[in-house]
Amino acid sequence: QVQLVESGGGLVQAGDSLRLSCAASGYAVAMGWFRQAPGKEREVVAISSSGDITRYADSVKGRFTISRDNAKNTVYLQMNNLKPEDTAVYYCAAAGSIRFQYPQWGQGTQVTVSS
Repeated sequence: QVQLVESGGGLVQAGDSLRLSCAASGYAVAMGWFRQAPGKEREVVAISSSGDITRYADSVKGRFTISRDNAKNTVYLQMNNLKPEDTAVYYCAAAGSIRFQYPQWGQGTQVTVSS
């Protein structure tokens, strides 16, 4: 199991950018970002495997970019052109495959986008 520590959330205005970071205590084949808005289920935002496979939710395609620094066991989420509907708690996750069947979760970081 790996420990995950997220950083980079905050309060921004619509159209602004944020970059989230997640440092893992060890290597994971797959790392990604999920989010959960109040009253809604947790949903995938962007995921990445060590084989350079990346997948995005349709709602963030063209605005968000996931990247990894394998030397640092760190995954990033660059979020551009943020919208109020992006407001949520963002969770970093690590797993043994991109299917994320049994993920390890970070503590979450709040992202709030005001209109």
